Amino acid sequence: MAHGIGGQKDLPIPLELTVAGAVAALVVSFTVLAVAWRTPRYDADRTGRPAPAALRRLVASPAFFVVLRAFGMVAFAYTVMVAVLGEDTLINPFFGIFYVLLWTGFVPASLLFGPAYRAISPVRTINAGFARLTGGDSAVGVFTYPARLGMWPAAIGLYAFVWMELVYPFATELGPVRLWCAAYVAAMLLGGALFGDDFYAKADPFEVFSTLVARMSPWGERRGELVVRSPLANLDATPVVPGLVAVVAVLFGSTAFDSFKDSTRWVKFIQGDFVQDHSLAHVANNLGLLTFVLVVGGVFAAGTMLTGVGPDQPRRALPGQFAHSIVPIVIGYFVAHYLTYFLEVGENTLIQMSDPFSNGSNWFGTANWTPSFFFAYHPTALATIKVLAVVLGHVVGVVAAHDRAIHLLPRRHQLTGQLSLLVAMVAFTAGGLYLLFSA
Repeated sequence: MAHGIGGQKDLPIPLELTVAGAVAALVVSFTVLAVAWRTPRYDADRTGRPAPAALRRLVASPAFFVVLRAFGMVAFAYTVMVAVLGEDTLINPFFGIFYVLLWTGFVPASLLFGPAYRAISPVRTINAGFARLTGGDSAVGVFTYPARLGMWPAAIGLYAFVWMELVYPFATELGPVRLWCAAYVAAMLLGGALFGDDFYAKADPFEVFSTLVARMSPWGERRGELVVRSPLANLDATPVVPGLVAVVAVLFGSTAFDSFKDSTRWVKFIQGDFVQDHSLAHVANNLGLLTFVLVVGGVFAAGTMLTGVGPDQPRRALPGQFAHSIVPIVIGYFVAHYLTYFLEVGENTLIQMSDPFSNGSNWFGTANWTPSFFFAYHPTALATIKVLAVVLGHVVGVVAAHDRAIHLLPRRHQLTGQLSLLVAMVAFTAGGLYLLFSA
């Protein structure tokens, strides 16, 4: 229910006008960029200024690194404890840790502090410990990570997570979720042992997600030094690797499906006379999730490839070159869709964490907290935030795509070549707003 607070009736203006205004904002933004933005402005190798000296010393210090990794291991140990010893009930904090803090919590953490999951990654710490015990090097591994794999393993891992969350019928039973987490840890430790830290940077679904979100933070790195620069400059430095388009398609498509499956039309379809068999409903949800991911990826790929290119520019490379422009859209849609979910269920998770075994304990002093339901009493404010998040995410995406187009495309195609991508962005904006407010 936390997903659906703030619907069509709570919009300050009708949904049709909201969508029209959002599309107009997108088109106007593109028009202004076409007139005023004629040369590339973002270059991660040249932009940004060094962070304050004290902050650079803190971030570079071994003690800071150890504290972060220790925090990650303590959090990991606590999660294992409640997963193994906790009761198989919804008040077990394990579910909130897995579905809320791990999935939505790292979005604001990465926006504020940079690649947060990488900083505390327990699987990196465990792998480093194994390497130290065996005399190996955790950064290198036994083999070189195959470049052709890129981020495809992360895309598969992210799809497995959203499938567990949105489609799997036993997603709130302790056994299956615990098994999923055990398989994730095992796969990460094996991959790290074989391919070193490069495996985590490209194949760990949660680290890849956190790092992509961190591209919109003000913190960057230049020649090993912490710098402060425009988030768009950080975004422009996103490595173009195989599987990047698949990652953003899974993130965006799954969030869109999460909205769609709560819509009146889909609920009636699943619960109606046409789909009465539970197995058929499960198949329908599986096909729905897969369809949304494929449609998002297909629309984006078509929008980038339907443009003029130079003689040495293969069209099939364009989706990867422009995939970074989807990251702010994903962030905007995450904020719009999961804001109340993160605040309300996340706060309830912190309450449950103080009493992990439901015996009246108060380990962290949060057991007596009362969740705040501010947006439940201010649905119009929530609806406005949703619209602004979606529109702002798309506008920033258009800016990122425009700068990349000027840098990449031949001069005669720099503006006209963006029209097909603009059409795709408009479709994402209109469709995203409709899905958000159709529940």
